[in-house]
Order: sequence, then structure tokens, then C-alpha cells
Amino acid sequence: MTIMPQSAAFISGVQRMVLYETRARYFLVGSNQAQTKHRVLKIDRTEPRDLVIIDDKHVYSQQEVRELLGRLDLGNRTKIGQKGSSGLSRAVSACGIVGFVRFLEGYYIVLITKRRKMADIGGHSVYKIEDTSMIYIPNDSVRVAHPDEARYVRIFQNVDLSSNFYFSYSYDLSHSLQYNLTLLQQPCRSAADSSGEEELHTHNKQDSFDIFEDEGLPMQVVYGLKNEPYFKYVWNGKLLERVKDILHHDWLMYIIHGFCGQSKLLIYGRPVHVTLIARRSSKFAGTRFLKRGANCEGDVANEVETEQIIHDASVMSFMAGSYSSYVQVRGSVPLYWSQDISTMMPKPPIRLDQADPYAHVAALHFDQMLQRFGSPIIILNLVKKREKRKHEKILSEELYPAVINLNQFLPPDHCIDYIAWDMARYTKSKLCNVLDRLSMIAENVVKRTGFFINRSDFHCHALRPDERWGDAGGHITSSGRLQTGVLRTNCVDCLDRTNTAQFMVGKCALAYQLYALGMIDKPKLQFDTDCVRLFEELYEDHGDTLSLQYGGSQLVHRVKTYRKIAPWTQHSKDIMQTLSRYYSNAFSDADRQDAINLFLQVYQPSESKPHLWELPTDFYLHQKNTMALPQVTRSYTYWWSEGILSFLPVAYDEVPCEENMKKVKVKKVNRYDESIDTYTEFFKPYELTSFDDTFCIAMTNSAREFMPKTVGVDPSPFTVRKPEETGKSVLGNKSSKEEAVLQRKTAASAPPPPSEEAITSTSEDDSEEDREDDGAVSQRSTPIKLLTESGESARTQEEYHQQPLRETYGLNLADFPAEEDLLIYERFAHLGQSQHKVERNETAHLANVICLEPVSRFQEDSVYRVSPPQVDKDGPEVFETHVMTGHGHVRALCREDMLMYREYIKNRYM
Repeated sequence: MTIMPQSAAFISGVQRMVLYETRARYFLVGSNQAQTKHRVLKIDRTEPRDLVIIDDKHVYSQQEVRELLGRLDLGNRTKIGQKGSSGLSRAVSACGIVGFVRFLEGYYIVLITKRRKMADIGGHSVYKIEDTSMIYIPNDSVRVAHPDEARYVRIFQNVDLSSNFYFSYSYDLSHSLQYNLTLLQQPCRSAADSSGEEELHTHNKQDSFDIFEDEGLPMQVVYGLKNEPYFKYVWNGKLLERVKDILHHDWLMYIIHGFCGQSKLLIYGRPVHVTLIARRSSKFAGTRFLKRGANCEGDVANEVETEQIIHDASVMSFMAGSYSSYVQVRGSVPLYWSQDISTMMPKPPIRLDQADPYAHVAALHFDQMLQRFGSPIIILNLVKKREKRKHEKILSEELYPAVINLNQFLPPDHCIDYIAWDMARYTKSKLCNVLDRLSMIAENVVKRTGFFINRSDFHCHALRPDERWGDAGGHITSSGRLQTGVLRTNCVDCLDRTNTAQFMVGKCALAYQLYALGMIDKPKLQFDTDCVRLFEELYEDHGDTLSLQYGGSQLVHRVKTYRKIAPWTQHSKDIMQTLSRYYSNAFSDADRQDAINLFLQVYQPSESKPHLWELPTDFYLHQKNTMALPQVTRSYTYWWSEGILSFLPVAYDEVPCEENMKKVKVKKVNRYDESIDTYTEFFKPYELTSFDDTFCIAMTNSAREFMPKTVGVDPSPFTVRKPEETGKSVLGNKSSKEEAVLQRKTAASAPPPPSEEAITSTSEDDSEEDREDDGAVSQRSTPIKLLTESGESARTQEEYHQQPLRETYGLNLADFPAEEDLLIYERFAHLGQSQHKVERNETAHLANVICLEPVSRFQEDSVYRVSPPQVDKDGPEVFETHVMTGHGHVRALCREDMLMYREYIKNRYM
């Protein structure tokens, strides 16, 4: 018996479009996938500057649309009966509207003309934009030309819409899977009864049918849902803002920017899809050195929300299938800071632009995160702690006090967690393993935040119990488990170090997700398995894409670099990526920033203000409070939005409260209506299809790409392979057996050979002066000890403990010290006792014993007693005047004050 869904997301009724042209009008005819329902938009071409669109909201059948187009063709011919010059011509075919934009002349319409399927989530297809068309709406006869129009068009088209922009007709990409599935499980009856929409769609026989209709059984009703997108991750929101209240929601299609990739993990033939979706924020968006820190609204630069979705692909339905997701975030340090690129230095100095003693901008940023993700918010700060010349450390010294300040007002159970770890310094240490330490942090984070899964019947931990499962966090509900809180990772650029840290956290979460879905017997995955290699390749594509968008080059440091198994050829590639990044930052980032500002409508051209290329900076475009004083001042103590704390640890956005339900449109529809039938949408039973067309995604397959091709090999993707046993070798093109053995010896748990240390020296993370301290780091750092599971590593530890003390420490601690050593120690102890006696008994004659420079304002300052300083008579008067001034009681200025002020003015301005 099939599960009857109570609610379902609406599928867009406009997926195919044809733009028809006459001299006075554009007619945009849109239809659903089956071409049974059509809608028509009429766009006026006689207005030179305004956008006039008419949507009659009527649903046409295919026959009605043909008759309408025939009448339009006949009515727009120059002479009746003349067939040579048709009055209605077909301009372009499309599959979506990006938006409408105007510069200095009339409006343009931007249409998606080519798409490619990238992923499938529960039967909902995710498409990548492959090509677009930008069409000028006004007719040439009414066009008022402007000399700068063409330049604005070129700047706008610098945003390559065919590069990593994604959309879906039936799945909200701006929200997480947890939000979308939680929305489907919320009670919708009250919202449907209170909404003013019609209860049921009216149907023609040709549109859809009900198999129970002839038997007199009641019609099966489903609540169709259409929710408002999360506009922070929508990139064409401003382009559709002018028409969103005029057009039917089927015409509105919101796109995201970032990354989308999907791979298939075959577990003994059982398909499990691993999907990675990255949503780049459209707020305070830009390029590397031109967008740093945060703006006045709490939006940070390079903010990306990464979500990994695991689902059993053998069952497609959201209601009957098993789905799990985990979300983490990267973003610049939420402070007012920047880097001056006018000096043409590879690493410009970091400067703090504004003092923020009450952490106002950080409060705004974490308020957004609490509202979207709940608690706990965990910060993983990977910037350097120790530098000879302060650079990255400046950010840590400001961020940590800001978090402390905000936490003192939050309830203790929901405080922001702060983890600071100098990843670059650990990388250069010979004794420490970076990925082992990151795996410990990841384990702790995943246990605190939990993960999302839509199934409540966790038979896995009953059949194959594991002690780690009992510590897993999150909010358990009747329908599954919710992720509460999120990990926020940052370094300086949020590129190389951040991507490796996110991969390790994602790998840990993947183990828990597969364990919860019943795929593995314990929540732990090891390197060099087909599963982890597939996941690592997906994360490296994700990291390269995000790095190109923000930094202008691919990743410099990868997971293999931190594992110390990267081939020697990787060093030269790292140098080329560093040079590419430097060239992009120096020469092309300014043009890319202008294009982003124009595309996102942060800057809107006008005759009355300077052109975009004439602005010396875009600071005032992104900082709204610089143009006007804020009307309402936020509290420094109650810095969160109203209502958030009452629902923590659950995110406020996912609570079915009245304010959130206003963002959801609910309508009662027939269960078999095409607008909510995912089965009909995916398999298209109304037309002749082929397997190649229906399953057209050429995704990475673990069995085909990574499993060894030799006979008799264990086909499990969780078996550890040797590096030369895989279809895609992690060692590059090395064929020599000796090199393969060397690489295996330098795998994750072993210290690196001397030849590989140079790999870690060309990153954007490292500075020259830090390389001199490698020896000191190696002596002070201690290796991270983890619970080993393999017998080989356990034997290694046993052999280590059986070594004699002389080999370990350089001397035998069991022997009694020599007489000379004891004499030296007794003299040292006697000196210390004498010094304490002098301090305790002869404080007045301390200068006679040893000459010391005073470092304190207190006359007597030692570990035994402190005498308070003497305050002169003028001190209390100055303090009292300062306090009275703060209360508004300003004393009259005396003659000395006036003379001092005049002297200041004369020296300052004259």
C-alpha cells in the first residue's frame, strides 16, 4: 500500500517558454512539462523606459493557445491576407526567466535558453544554467539611445550565468532539506482553511484524472505548499522584485549561485546518492580583497552554506524514502576589517576599519545564524595565533572578546562555542597530524549539533550498537531527528584551510548518516576507501569552484597536501595557482566586483548620480547606515531578535509559528493533480521516453571510478584500498613501485618525509617569518593520540612503550643524579629561598639586594602585599567632572580651558 502524502510542494507550471514578437508587444507563452496547461504574458514594447507587463492569470489549453496565437498573427499583419510578412514571429525558446533589468534606457528581459540536469533529490530535478539570452524590450522606433548603455550591458554580462548558477522547478534550493521536509510534515489544514485561495483546482478530462471518480469514492485531497525562498541565498531576487507582485508564482523562478554535485555510492548494488549543494550569499558578495569582514547589517563576505544530502536512491519519494542531511557554514570573520590592495603586495596588511566595543556587527551576524540554524553556534577559527609580525592574529584578538561579550547575555545552554586552532602551524610540525586533530574536533562538533534524518525507526543502533551513537546531539522528534545549531568555519580567506576542515567534519557526519540509514555497522569511515575517495573528490570540486568564484584560482592546499601524500608535481601546481590567484586579485577583481554589484542591483544606474566606474569605492553601496541614521537602535544586551530564545535549540525559522506560516501558501488539490505529482513530473508517462533521457545525469560512480578492476576484490566501498588499487589513483601518474611504497608510508598517520615539507610553504596561509620557527614548533608540539582500531597501529604503540628510557629521553631517569648536578640544584633552591626571605622581611631594602626597574604604579607590589597608590588632590576633581558631564551637567569653562582650546584650534587648523 502506497503512503498517502498529506502535503506536497508545488511544481512550477511554467517550464517551457516561447517568446513571440510583434512590433508593439512581446508575448511570452509558458507551459508545463506535459504542455497541457499554458499561461501567457503580454509585455508592452511602446514604453521607452517603463516596464508594462500584463498577466491575465488564466490557464489556457493547448488548443486555446493555438487559436490565440493565430488571431494575434492575423491581426498584426500589415495587409489582410498577406502571408509573406507575418505579424507574429517566434523570437526565442526558453526554460525560465532570470529577471528584468534596466540601466539608462529601457528594460531588458533575461531568459534561460539552455539547461543541464545536475542532481536529483527525491524526484526533484536540479538544473544548471548553461546559456542565457538578454533581449531589449522597447521597439527601435521608441528607443532613446544613451552613450553609456552599451558599457553597462557589458559589465552586467561579466557575470557569467552559465557558470555555477542553479535552479529547480519543484525544490526550494535556497532552503535546506531539513527545512523543506519539516515544512511538508507540518499541519497545513488550518493554514489552508484560513487562506483565501480556492479549495480545489478545476480540471478538464484531458488535464488529469482520478481513478476513483467513477466508483463514487471521495476525492483524495493533498495540501499543496508554496513557501517563500530565503532571499539571502537568492541571486535574482532584485531582478524579479518589480514583477513578483504582478505575475503568477509559476513565472517566478529563483536561482542560487555556488556549487551542486552528485555522486553515486554503490553498496553491493544498492545505490546511495551523495549530493553536495553550496549556496553563496548574495549579501555583501564580491571578490577576495575587495570584500572582507562584515557590513553594517551583519552580512559577511564569502559566506557559503554547504549541505551534504545522503539518500537511498532505490526509493524516490520524500514520504517513503530515507533522507539525511548535514549543514555547515563558512564566512569571513564578522568584524569591520579590510586589506589595502593599493600596495600590490601578495599579502596586504590587515587593518580594523571601525572600533566595535559592543560587538554590534557580530551580534547582528550571530542573530541571523541563531534564527536560521538554532543553537549551538560553534565557531572554528583557523587563523594563526603566533606570528613575529601581527597579521592574522589581529582578527583573533578582536573576535574572541566579541564572542565573550555576546555570550554573557545568552542563556548558558545556548552560548556560542569558540574553538581556535592554528592549523597552518600544526601543518608544519613533524610530530602532529593535522587531520587527526581535525577528526577529533569534527567528532565533537557532530555530536553536539546532530544531523537531520527523516526516519524515526533507528533499527541500526539496536542491531549494531555503538557507544558513540548515544552521544549524538540534535533534536529528536516523532518523525526523525533535526540538526540544531551549525559549525561556522573561517580562516582569513575561507578557502584552503576552511575547505579541508569542512571536508573532515563532512566525513565524520557522513559516517553518522550512513550508520543511521543502516548502511554501515559503526559510525566511522577510514581514508583510502572508495566511499571517502568519492566524497573527497566531491569536496575538492566544491572547494575549487568556490575558490574560483571568490579568489580567482583553484585551491592551493588540498586534503592530500595536509595528509602529506601529495605527489611532488603538486608543488609546481600550487605555485601556479598562487600566481593565478595573485594575478586575478590584482587585475580582474575590480571588474568582477562591478559586475556583481550591478547584477545584484546593489548599484542601480541613474542619470542623477555618478556612473559605476566613476565611484572610488563601493563601501557606501554595501553599508546602508552610512547614507542615513538608523531609526531604531538595537540593544547591546538583548542583541537577538524577539522570539528566538523561546524555541532554542530548534531554529526559529523551522517552528510552525504564525509569523512563519504567513510565508507559506497552502492550497487543497487533487492527489493526481500535475502541479504536485512528482511521479508524473519525473517519469513523464504521457510521452514516449528513453532511459538515456530520463536518467541523463552522468554522475561519478564509486564502483566504476574507484573500485579496483581486479578479480576477487571485496566490492564494499568501505574496504581500505592500497593507493595503486583504485581506478582513479590518489598518487597522480606515478607508476614506479618504489614511489607507491613511499606514498603508502607517508599516509595519514605517519610523519612526512623531508622532501614533502616544501609543499606546505607556498600557501596563501603561510608567511615568510613563520617558516623560521619550524624547529621550535616541532619541539613544543605533542602528537595527537587517537584510539586505534587496526592491529598494526596497536602493535606500533606497544613497541613504542617497550623502548628503553635512554632512547626516548636521551638519559636513564632511573639512575641517581651525579653529585655535581645535586650541588647545582641545591644552590639554585637556596637562591630562591633567600629571595623570598628578602621580599617578605626586608621590603624597604630591596634595592640593596638587586637593582630592579619598577613596572607598576603601586609603591609596594609583590606576591605578598600591595600598597594602593597615592592620589593627588586634582585627581578626584577630574573624575567627578567626568561623571557629571556624563549625566549632562557640564561645568562652566574657565579662562585656562578657553586658552587651551584656542591653542588647539590654532595648532590644528591654522
